[in-house]
Amino acid sequence: MINNSKSYNSYLKFVENFSMVGFDALKSDEPLMVELEEFTENNDQFFYFGDLLKMDIFFTSKRSLQMMGVEPAEFTPSVFFAVTHPDDLERMGLARAKLFKIASDLFVAKNGFEIFSTNYKLKNRAGNYANILNQLFIFYSTTPYKSVFLLKIHTNIGWYKKLNHGFHFYLGKDISNFRFPDEKLLMLGNHFSEREFEIVKLIGSGMSSEEVAEKIFLSVHTVNTHRRNILKKSGKATISELIYELKDRGEI
Repeated sequence: MINNSKSYNSYLKFVENFSMVGFDALKSDEPLMVELEEFTENNDQFFYFGDLLKMDIFFTSKRSLQMMGVEPAEFTPSVFFAVTHPDDLERMGLARAKLFKIASDLFVAKNGFEIFSTNYKLKNRAGNYANILNQLFIFYSTTPYKSVFLLKIHTNIGWYKKLNHGFHFYLGKDISNFRFPDEKLLMLGNHFSEREFEIVKLIGSGMSSEEVAEKIFLSVHTVNTHRRNILKKSGKATISELIYELKDRGEI
C-alpha cells in the first residue's frame, strides 16, 4: 500500500548530513539510514547517492534488486540504458545530457542546487516494464571535496494511469516539488501522448504538417488536429515556442 502521507524531509536531512560530514560518516545502521530504507520499502522506491561529475555511486538502497533486478553493490548509472523501454531511450539520453550541463553550471557557480524529475518505462526484476518516476536532487558541496553530488529517487507510479501515454517533467529550484508523487506533482510538465510527442519531434526537426503526415501515415487534417491539442496542453501560442522550450530543457 503506497504511503504518500510522508514528506521527503528524511531525504533532505540525508543531504544536509552528508554536506556536513561527508558520506563515510553516514553508516547504514544509523537511525536515518534505517528510516530511509523503511520509507522506500513502504512506498515502492529505491534511491542512490553519488558524485555526479565522477559518475561514482557511494550508496544504493536495498530495493534496487526488487525494482530493477540489480544488487545494490552492482548498481551503476549505465544500468538504466539496459532496462529503459526503447520508446524512452532517446528522451533519457537527452535528459542525461541536460543533467551534466546542470552539474557543470553548479560546479562553475560553486553553489546551489537543482531539482529535476521525469518518468520512464523501466524493466523490473520480473522482466516487465513499469512506469518509474525519477527525482533528482543535484547540489554543489565542498564536503568531502568540491564536486556536484546527486540524490536520485525512483518511485513506481504505475498506479497513476494518466501517465500511461505521456510524461511528467520538472526542472527548477522549488523545493516543494521534491516530494512523494501525487497527482498535482505528476501533472507538471508536458504530458503529451506518444503520438503527440512524435509529431512535436518531427516538427522540431524541420518538417511541415504535410511532411509529418506522409512520414507517419496520417492525414494532414489529423496532424493539424494533433498540433492544436499539443498547443492546448502546453499553453503555448505557437509550436515554435514550444519546440524552443523543449530543446532548451533537453527533451527533444
